[in-house]
Amino acid sequence: MKPAEDHDFSIVAVDKFIQATRDSGYKGTSSAVAELIDNALQAGATEIKVTLTSDGDDDHPITLKVIDNGSGMDMRTLRTALRFGGSTRFNDRRGLGRYGMGLPNSSLSQAQRVTVHSWSSRGGLVLESYLDLDEIAAGVLTEVPKPGRVPRPAFINGYASGTAVTWSRCDRLDARRVSTLERKLALSLGRRFRHFLWNEVRISVNGERVQPIDPLFLHEDALFNGATEFATLEREVAVTPGDSSATGLVRVRFSELPVAEWSKLSNQEKRERGIAKGAGVSVVRGGREVDYGWFFLGGKRRENYDDWWRCEILFEPALDEAFGITHTKQQIRPRPDLIEALAGDIENTARALNSRARKAHLSVKMAERFSSSEERATEKDELLTPLPPKPRPRDKAVLDSLKKELKQQGTERGDEHGGVEYRIVPKALSDTCFFNYARAEGKLVLVLNPDHQFYRLVYRPLLESEDPRDVAMRTSIDLLLLAAARAEALLEGKDALKVAEQLRIDWSDTLATFLNG
Repeated sequence: MKPAEDHDFSIVAVDKFIQATRDSGYKGTSSAVAELIDNALQAGATEIKVTLTSDGDDDHPITLKVIDNGSGMDMRTLRTALRFGGSTRFNDRRGLGRYGMGLPNSSLSQAQRVTVHSWSSRGGLVLESYLDLDEIAAGVLTEVPKPGRVPRPAFINGYASGTAVTWSRCDRLDARRVSTLERKLALSLGRRFRHFLWNEVRISVNGERVQPIDPLFLHEDALFNGATEFATLEREVAVTPGDSSATGLVRVRFSELPVAEWSKLSNQEKRERGIAKGAGVSVVRGGREVDYGWFFLGGKRRENYDDWWRCEILFEPALDEAFGITHTKQQIRPRPDLIEALAGDIENTARALNSRARKAHLSVKMAERFSSSEERATEKDELLTPLPPKPRPRDKAVLDSLKKELKQQGTERGDEHGGVEYRIVPKALSDTCFFNYARAEGKLVLVLNPDHQFYRLVYRPLLESEDPRDVAMRTSIDLLLLAAARAEALLEGKDALKVAEQLRIDWSDTLATFLNG
């Protein structure tokens, strides 16, 4: 009888497992570095330094370090932290980690060697251990090396306690240029950890402080802001479907971006701010963004106008299973009951915001088309008889009703010619007039009634047309109406004004009657 062959039947083939796990889980360098920052924050760090240096060889030019001032680790904790699945806080939902995969998995997804230094008191020796891909594959390294005590490396000076993780022989970083990685890391970490950065945590990349990036554009301390909060929703969600004894809170926030101001930015500026192609929902677990995408929006498809609103969903770690959090904390797979609880309200709000963005863009577009008429009238005004210096009481009421429309059209154009500034605004009127007007010191605003027959049948087609002949015709109509409004504004005395107003009403009604088919 032949002797049994010598086989290795261990549950994990370590060399193959390490090679395979490098290809799983992480979307890129920023996601992997975020795992190290999670560990630092869990250890109470308030200062986290990421450094990138070009001191490797030609095949692996960049070395990356993440250094923090957290509590540090003792020998047993350090050795455990380098194990796949090793954690002293396994399934602990109070912090950012749960599974003990972050340090080894993220590190070896980007580099062939990870070295960890940790210390817990000023001065003295520092603990050091490592994992090396080549040594594992060759069978030389079969367990995490027992941490040794080494002299304090120069790069960790300054922190009384902390941990430093070094990636060397980096062969899977997103870029081979330090400057490119600096930029990508600053942007990604600024968004993922924005809530911590607003709460006295400092993260730097090669000495440059990471600025918090708010995808809602609301926070005053964010790199870019200026949006308006639109709505906030809160829902209690069961931890286990059908069991209301344990619940977690979900908070949903919506913001509306300023279309009038930001639509005028260049395409490059829109990309840099994260406006262009930035539509989506930011999902935040325990203050840390774990995913960004088109979530909980039901049957609503993504459109260009969706770049102009944002949504953030914040949830408690008790709801990890409901959101389907993966161990890499960079993706969600929400449970059907969670989708059912949130999708209806989120989709309805998203559709409302999309409609508002569409209307705001139309207002901006219309304002741009009015500008040539406005500028022409403003330029010529100094050749005309000056308007009476004191506006009438009815002018203030009309202008107050136009604040929103004037704001949507952007900032005032100024008084470069020493005359009156002219503006044209479409807005439904309370009477049957085709147009009304109001003036304040230095300004005359013509209000066109979109509900009037002339606007619907004649003016709007000219306004929406790109044909130069239609543009010229509409400009002529604008100037005709501005002239009529200005002539009425020259009148003084109650009787004259009353006659002029009645004439405008009768003219508008007659015009509507003639056009009514």
